[in-house]
Amino acid sequence: MSALPRNVRSSNALHGVRWLRSSYSTGANNCVETARPASGPCAGLLAVRDSKDPAGPALLFSPASWTRFTAAVHRM
Repeated sequence: MSALPRNVRSSNALHGVRWLRSSYSTGANNCVETARPASGPCAGLLAVRDSKDPAGPALLFSPASWTRFTAAVHRM
């Protein structure tokens, strides 16, 4: 069994994804965007990228890991 990828060097490598930005984001373009790849080696993971660098890298999280992360941030 191979390990899941943790990142991609360029979010452009995630073809056919729809990047979403939080409705709480401002027009200053300083937020993160998320996408859920439906196919390929990243299928089922959550991709997160910096909105200021849309062609830059993206971090990949399992749905459970992302849920735990956002819950921890919310508790802060």
